[in-house]
Formats: sequence, C-alpha cells, structure tokens
Amino acid sequence: MITIRIARSEDQESIWNIIKPVIRAGETYSLPNNLTRSEALDYWLSDEKTTFVAELDDQIVGTYYIKANQLGGGDHVCNCGYISDSAARGRGLATAMCEHSLKFAKEKGYLAMQYNFVVDSNTGAIRLWKKFGFQIVGTLPKAFKHPTQGFVDAHVMYKTLDNA
Repeated sequence: MITIRIARSEDQESIWNIIKPVIRAGETYSLPNNLTRSEALDYWLSDEKTTFVAELDDQIVGTYYIKANQLGGGDHVCNCGYISDSAARGRGLATAMCEHSLKFAKEKGYLAMQYNFVVDSNTGAIRLWKKFGFQIVGTLPKAFKHPTQGFVDAHVMYKTLDNA
C-alpha cells in the first residue's frame, strides 16, 4: 500500500537519493545536472512549496511538490513536480502521487493545475497526465536540450479542477 505524507527534515537523504539520478540524467527536468545535494534539496524543499513523500512498505519511493504556479493574479493555479524511485516504477506510484496532488490542490482552493514544461520524450508522464484529464495547451518547439535526443519539444499541460 502506498502512503503519502508531508516531507519531514529527516527525509532529506531519501529525497536526495530519489531526485539525484533524475537530475543527473538531465532527461526530464530543466535543472542543471550538476546541482549539489544542497542546491537540489533547497530547490525541491523550498519554502514556497509543500513537499510530500510517498512510501511503499515503509520505504520512501517517491516525492512531489506543489506550489502556486505564479504569484498574484496567477496564484489560483498550482504547479507540481514528481519523481519516483526507478526501482518502484510500475507499481502505481505516479498515479497515487497525481491523485494525491489533485485532491490536495482542491483542498487548498486551487482552481487549476498546470505543468509548465513537460518534455515530449517523457511519454509515460504525458500519457499519465492525459489519463487524469490534462490537456496539452501549448507546445514549445525544441525548448529542451535532451542529453541523447538533442532538442525536443516541451509541452504546457493544464487541467481545470472540479471546484473551479
């Protein structure tokens, strides 16, 4: 059973172990692949975000954050970032984290969720977000420099929440 809870300070090492390989690979997040542990954790756990961890058999196997996508006039739309431990993929973790984030967003009063930069080669994520009703509302041609595929498109994906 997957349980999801707010991240605690003692979770930092587990979070780092999950996000480090994704950052280093440079295939899905538009972050420098040489971020230090401290820089990466500062980004993932920054004050404007609420960060969660997902546990399976009492092991942290995933993490996500949620935050307002913009300040001021855009703060009714939230944004999330999700990363799963590669060893736990295929076990419903991304689905559980997406479901949890949508529920949390509604509880916090957000009216929509937006993913600003979904790399086109990240087909599993695109398929999952579409399953949850997200639509590609814009495509940024060759906006992401993939380490093996060269320049690939990035998408803006958007979903109005039920309470909107």
